Amino acid sequence: MPFLELQNLKTHFPDLGGGLLSKSTETIKAVDGVSLSIEQGEILGLVGESGCGKSTLSRTVMQLQPATGGKVTLAGEELTALQKSEIRQRRLDFQMIFQDPYASLNPRMTVFSTLAEAICQRHPELKKQRDALAEKVVDLMATVGLDSRHMRKYPHEFSGGQRQRIAIARALAPEPKLIIADEPVSALDVSIQSQILNLLLDLRERLNLTMIFISHDLSVVRYIADNIAVMYQGKIVEYGEANKVFHSPEDPYTKNLLSAIPLIKPSS
Repeated sequence: MPFLELQNLKTHFPDLGGGLLSKSTETIKAVDGVSLSIEQGEILGLVGESGCGKSTLSRTVMQLQPATGGKVTLAGEELTALQKSEIRQRRLDFQMIFQDPYASLNPRMTVFSTLAEAICQRHPELKKQRDALAEKVVDLMATVGLDSRHMRKYPHEFSGGQRQRIAIARALAPEPKLIIADEPVSALDVSIQSQILNLLLDLRERLNLTMIFISHDLSVVRYIADNIAVMYQGKIVEYGEANKVFHSPEDPYTKNLLSAIPLIKPSS
């Protein structure tokens, strides 16, 4: 049985192009019958241009956006059949890393407070065990390559790459089984992107994480993903092993995405 399985997943919205008072019966099919399976420890790269449905798909998997139809099953449990109260507790098992680490972190909370709060979601008993909680924060910071001496600092005191490491640590704090990384390196300098990608690969190996890595950049996804799913207009138009999709694409849309990757020519 796959670790994560999407079966004919649909997320539709009413088309309000005519305004809130419009009586239009048109429907926007943001996710339109997506079926995928992901094995434990696998990184699936989800690729497509802006507006193709990638983020809506991730929000539907996270149960932040109700599905119009279909199923999401994680470790044998159908998430789409759970009540809201059940989803809130189950969400500890699947966490997100967002594109902009500064926007996703509370600027009024120190690194310690941010990570301690997330750790206590899984281990509420640590709220009364300050030394044990501090030790977990130190260990978590070390896991993502951050010096624990800086745990009392605020997000604005860190670089973009360091902030993304904090965001990754926060996502790891509740000990999730699934990570959804939504464009996690696109807001970073190219020199920092590879560091974050290598960190995610290392975490996958050490923690046996399962991950959906979302990006518009096929070259980035090829580097980190085991398999690639290409999304267009709410549907998966191509799926396969990363190198195969990159070198031998079959769908015209995938070929267009590849042709848009700039070629670096050596200087003469």
